[in-house]
Amino acid sequence: MTGSARRQLLVLATISALALGPTACATASEERVSIGLVVPTSGVYASIGTDMSRGFDLYLEQHDGKLGGRLIDVVEADEGDRVETGLAAVRRLIEDEEVHAVVGLVGSETALAAKDVAKNSETPLIVTGAGADDLADGSDYLWRTSSTNAGVGSALGKAVAQGTDRGSAYVIGSDDATGHEFSDSFMISLEASGSNVAGQSYTAAGETEEWSGLFDKVKESGADAIFAAYAGKEAEAFVKQYRESGLARSTRLYGPGFLTEGDVLSALGGAASGVRTALHYSDAMDSLMNDAFVKDYRKAYDSTPTVYSVQAYDAAAALDKALGLSDDVDRNEIADSLGSVGTIVSPRGNWSFDPNHNPEQPYFLRVVKGTPDGPRNVVLREIASAGS
Repeated sequence: MTGSARRQLLVLATISALALGPTACATASEERVSIGLVVPTSGVYASIGTDMSRGFDLYLEQHDGKLGGRLIDVVEADEGDRVETGLAAVRRLIEDEEVHAVVGLVGSETALAAKDVAKNSETPLIVTGAGADDLADGSDYLWRTSSTNAGVGSALGKAVAQGTDRGSAYVIGSDDATGHEFSDSFMISLEASGSNVAGQSYTAAGETEEWSGLFDKVKESGADAIFAAYAGKEAEAFVKQYRESGLARSTRLYGPGFLTEGDVLSALGGAASGVRTALHYSDAMDSLMNDAFVKDYRKAYDSTPTVYSVQAYDAAAALDKALGLSDDVDRNEIADSLGSVGTIVSPRGNWSFDPNHNPEQPYFLRVVKGTPDGPRNVVLREIASAGS
């Protein structure tokens, strides 16, 4: 059943309650909770938005459209790919639709802008995408089910130091806050682990199409690894040109998991073979819960889940526990209850919120390998366990 079909059934349930009389109608009304889902349905991140919507909807479908025993109305809004669009969507859901909580947000700048809106309106905001390091700060109204940029970068720094001959890495990334957070945390961790940075270069975010000059610098530096912080179309183009440059024969490529995640890996196919990344999830993780999750997701959507799907799925799981602890359907009580949800049992592995309300979770080193199901990010080992 699709998310829209499920929501149609919820409307029919309300009509049936009305037919039963005022007492039944009042009970149904008391149990309903409105959740705002703000993800990109247009723009360059639309595929990520699709994955998040599917992850959230799948959890609801598995729980009969309820969280904490209460029927859920999902009110969706398009984040787009601009701060103005995403912020307007959050404001509309909180102020006009009067939702009880907001879930979603891919863009870090959008999430940072929405932070004050959530706080000022005392509305719980559960971020399922943005990794900006200073987003979650322990506020009752700010929570995150994804990861921090520093968490991913730091975990990978240790792995590169341990997994290469000399641990010498050349750093390349987008010249924006996200690119620098990934790169800075990686370099600090790499050097703390006894290795060195052979050089670093940054490219105009969202505009770069050619990296051949930088690949020449990598060769000149003598680095035995490249760290690349890109996502989406830039990641796709970078990995393709890395493969075409011939560097893959001598210089291993590492990066945050978004370098080979979701649609990027589908587009790259075999060109991504051997690329190593760090992330807190892979659809190829070997566990009973993940096996069941992947099976259910493929059955529902004829697609393979991504980290974005799991992060939204886990937001629903956190709300499920929080609403189960809440006596009333109230923004402040939901926010307070989120602080008591404890361990979230997830396809990524069990995790919980740390004091800043980021996930305290393991990070894994993954490598792209060919499988009967096509190229997948196969987990090599756990490399770190961290929150903020």
